[in-house]
Amino acid sequence: MNSSVMVLPSSGPFGEGQVCAGPHMDVLIDESIKIYSDSCTMAHVGNGAAGEDEECFEDAFERIPVAGQMDLRTAIQETQCALNLVLNNKFNEALELLKPWYRDSMYHALGYSSILVMKAAMTFEHQDIQVAMATIKDALNTCQKFRKRSSVVGSLSKLVSMQSHGGAPEEEIHAELCYAECLLQKATLTFVQDENMISFIKGGIKIRTSYQIYKECQNMLNANQDQAASSDSFTQFEGGVKLGIGSFNLMLSLLPQRILRLLEFIGFSGNRNFGLSQLMEGSANQSLRSILSALTLLFYHTYVSLILGTGEGDLVEAEALLEPYQQKYPKGSIILFYTARISALRGDFEQAQSRYEECLAAQNEWLQIHHLCYWELMWCHSYRQQWQQAYTYADLLCKESRWSKAIYVYQKAAILSMMTAEEVKQTGEDLIQLFRKVEGLKQRLAGKSIPTEKFAIRKSRRYNAAEPVCLVLPALFLFVSLSKYED
Repeated sequence: MNSSVMVLPSSGPFGEGQVCAGPHMDVLIDESIKIYSDSCTMAHVGNGAAGEDEECFEDAFERIPVAGQMDLRTAIQETQCALNLVLNNKFNEALELLKPWYRDSMYHALGYSSILVMKAAMTFEHQDIQVAMATIKDALNTCQKFRKRSSVVGSLSKLVSMQSHGGAPEEEIHAELCYAECLLQKATLTFVQDENMISFIKGGIKIRTSYQIYKECQNMLNANQDQAASSDSFTQFEGGVKLGIGSFNLMLSLLPQRILRLLEFIGFSGNRNFGLSQLMEGSANQSLRSILSALTLLFYHTYVSLILGTGEGDLVEAEALLEPYQQKYPKGSIILFYTARISALRGDFEQAQSRYEECLAAQNEWLQIHHLCYWELMWCHSYRQQWQQAYTYADLLCKESRWSKAIYVYQKAAILSMMTAEEVKQTGEDLIQLFRKVEGLKQRLAGKSIPTEKFAIRKSRRYNAAEPVCLVLPALFLFVSLSKYED
């Protein structure tokens, strides 16, 4: 924990109970007071009218948020405050905090673009994707200002050499890290933005460049471990490197062996145990990116290991990772969502449903988080054979979410197939027409068909004939057939 803590009032920009901790918050307060005092003096002298306190206050209030400079430590501190806002469901306030500096501060740029990329990935709306892509380009330009180098690998090699002699500026080191993270964001949106193979190749090139930067940052980290205990800036850098290297190794290790061997030949590495250990160290790092390492591990233990059938998910570790954040962000929708997910994986569906409903009630700024809860609630009710309630959430997904219309319509039809004819009639749905709509709703991601959609289309084709061949217990068959996609 940092040595000083400032608790902002509920009426302030950080929201109720928001804590911004760190040794630099006192500096921020002192600077704001100084700006206020100086502006009051300037207004008093300039107007030549003593005692006009009200006008002086108004002038000062307008100038307080506009500081002249943003140093690295303060930038990291403000980005941490923005992350706290996100975890407390105050997404728009986080954007407002970061926006004034996102063209001048690498960490403000990284934080601002990260939130917009997350929103775009959740909504799949063309406008959100375009806004996020434009913001990432601005963020990359902002980071480039601090890099001050012409080539990636060459510049980093120089940085390693300089840092070994204590000569590399802190800002240049962090700029490389932020640049690598922004490249990954851009690659992610490139896959989503266009459906052709060219976009897939472009995204792959960006990922490779990002990976090369992370590898050089790791070399620099290993060469300067003696600074970790004495420098807060270096601790922040270490947390970012562990998050990046750990995520890359874990992600690549999940690929088929023949693909992994090819990627290793061109310089990638995919060691799962090393990746998990790096993320664990990163989650305990007490840096800006600690919770991002923890959330990456939570996603692996509660989703990826089940989707890919590796059988390596560790719910005990997942609960241990989540516990400190449950205390820090008790009403945070992201934390509530993972709490509910773990309960569902343990078979406590009643508790899981309660937590998902609490997550729904926690915020209304980003309705896409509601869609995640609808998806999980649909499965929880299906597992309990509560088909009418499951249909309610399947129908909401069909109407509101853009992620995969083909899957949503197929699941709704499958759930309706489990209900009585009278219950189906009360919904006003045409079961056969729903199955026939599935194939026309397919989409492509990075130039490839989505496996779950291909499954749904293949099954729904039985209803295209003049005399449809009905599926037998399709929802229960869905549990078994899609077990590699869902728990």
